[in-house]
Amino acid sequence: MLVHPENPRPGATGGTALDVAAWLASRGYPVHPLAPGTKTPAANCRECTGRRHSPDACPCHAEGRWCHGFHAATTHLDTLREWWRREPEFGIGVACGAAGLVVIDVDAHAGELPDRQRLLPGIPVDDRVDLTGLQSGFDTLALLAAHRSRPDPCEDSSTLRVRTPSGGMHIWYRAPKGGPRLRCSSGSSSRVALAWQVDVRAEGGYIVAPTTRTAAGVYEALPGARLPAPLPLWLTAELVRTGHGDHQDSPGGPVGPSAAVAAPAGIPLPGRRREAGRRLLSGLLEEVGSCGASPSGTAFSEKLNRAAFTAGGLVAGGHLDAAEGRSLLLDAADRARPHQSRRNVLIVDSGLRAGSDRPIHPKERT
Repeated sequence: MLVHPENPRPGATGGTALDVAAWLASRGYPVHPLAPGTKTPAANCRECTGRRHSPDACPCHAEGRWCHGFHAATTHLDTLREWWRREPEFGIGVACGAAGLVVIDVDAHAGELPDRQRLLPGIPVDDRVDLTGLQSGFDTLALLAAHRSRPDPCEDSSTLRVRTPSGGMHIWYRAPKGGPRLRCSSGSSSRVALAWQVDVRAEGGYIVAPTTRTAAGVYEALPGARLPAPLPLWLTAELVRTGHGDHQDSPGGPVGPSAAVAAPAGIPLPGRRREAGRRLLSGLLEEVGSCGASPSGTAFSEKLNRAAFTAGGLVAGGHLDAAEGRSLLLDAADRARPHQSRRNVLIVDSGLRAGSDRPIHPKERT
């Protein structure tokens, strides 16, 4: 369980909800109260309940009230003390966007298994794949990780993982710096979820903090890290691919070249380096271009994102010119999917930014 920093041993004295809220706030995670015994925000004051107005313009926030759920979240310790003085049984919510968090919400609800083509949005599941025993989000997230040859996030003890009262899991990560803003999904919809019974809590939502008790049980931190680790790059790419990117910061149209990753200052691009970068990228560009042979069912977004991610790494490593790489990517994307140029730009720029955190140094021919 999370505990107050002055009481570092889990369960030693049973820290209060205020202790945990203060611990989170001291680390920059804005918190807000949840109604006692539930996972829903505490009710608005009478004035806010009786009239409709924008949460961002709510006058109660300046007066230290908790109206409008995560919109009232704060790290101000005096405000938190006053809230929990008034109701010591409040649970704890964390505003994901303000906290810079992306939480993978894995469900374990009983329900009818959907068609295999709806298990992983945008990824066909071959009929030869044995789905015996698949019954929850734990299984579909593991399936996605296996498909990408990556470790199962549910087993990632390097980051904070929380067991929910319903038997699910919340996997806490820090949002990528300089990468795409990521938004929530909900309802395990096959159109917006990361996978069947795997949702996302990020910009525009909140997550229940460990130690919060509801009528169904306690949200309990699992063994391992007690703080969120950086969101793995492959999960960033998957979230962008499945439509979790929040592009409201570019309402005027496609993201321009300034949003793409810039070449590292002072790193020259001699001929052999540029050749090595182009050679590595060319095969991925061919995969993107091949999608033009069919209007759907070719994993186009996945292939474009992989190519952009690689290009970002090559730029960061000094093996590809940023403007040239972006131009090559967009040319290939627009040839394959000319009707969605705006979406192509968003995928390319998101992939370039994410890839820039992992420089790539291909072998050069001599």
